[in-house]
Order: sequence, then structure tokens, then C-alpha cells
Amino acid sequence: MKTVIIYYSKHHGNTEKLIQAIAATNDVTLIDCTKVRTIELSQYDRIGFASGIYYHSFAKPLLKCAAENLPQGKAVFFIATCGAPRKNYFTAIRRIAQDKHCIELGTYRCRGFDTFGPFRLIGGIAKGHPTEKEIADAVAFYNALGT
Repeated sequence: MKTVIIYYSKHHGNTEKLIQAIAATNDVTLIDCTKVRTIELSQYDRIGFASGIYYHSFAKPLLKCAAENLPQGKAVFFIATCGAPRKNYFTAIRRIAQDKHCIELGTYRCRGFDTFGPFRLIGGIAKGHPTEKEIADAVAFYNALGT
């Protein structure tokens, strides 16, 4: 099953740590959405979107990439890293996938080191995240998606 993960990972590389671990043990294509404008995704059976969280949502460049490139009816999954855990981080990316009649396979979220805005003044939050366990859990999440 051909799988691609399109990602946005800035600042501390939290999200990239997760997807690199997934790709290290699986045949997965990784695409940084900041390095390409148009992506041909019809050849993939599963499409993942991974991002750090900015203002309670996936990064705007990733959302734009998904809206412009996600084909109709694909199987999708979502991965996020965030300074503070909340449940509503997947709303915008889910809406894009739902509008394209995609099938959601699942979501994975863990903490990630965050120095955005006022957090910088105190040295950041979620220091040491993602942990080795959180990275291993991301790989387990991906592997549980099945083939």
C-alpha cells in the first residue's frame, strides 16, 4: 500500500521526529509542504498530514496544501505535536478531508517542545517532548493503520 505523509515541521522539529521514525521502519514517502507547491497524490492509497499546532490548528501552509492537492475519496490520517494537549486541533484538517469525501483512518497527537509567544519568556513548555515513548507510540499508531 503506497503511503505519503505531507508535513509541516518548523521551530523545533517535533513533528519531523515522529514522521522520520515512521519512515525509518516503513515504506513511506515524506513531503515537506513548504518545499513544493503542487503534489500529485492520486497514486497514493493512504495520505497522512502531520503538523505542529499553531493557534489551535494545523499550520496554515499544510492546510492550504491539503485543500489544493488532496484527491477525492482517499484514506487519510493525521499526526500532530503540540505544547499543550487539547482535543480540537484536528477540526480544520478534518473539514478539508470531509469536504473531499475522504475516509479518516485515525489521529495521533503528542506533546512537543513549544517556545511560541509568551512561552519563550519562561524557556518554553513541554521540554523534552516528544519523548522516545511518544515517538514509539507514533510508529505504533501508524503500524496499527493496517495495510
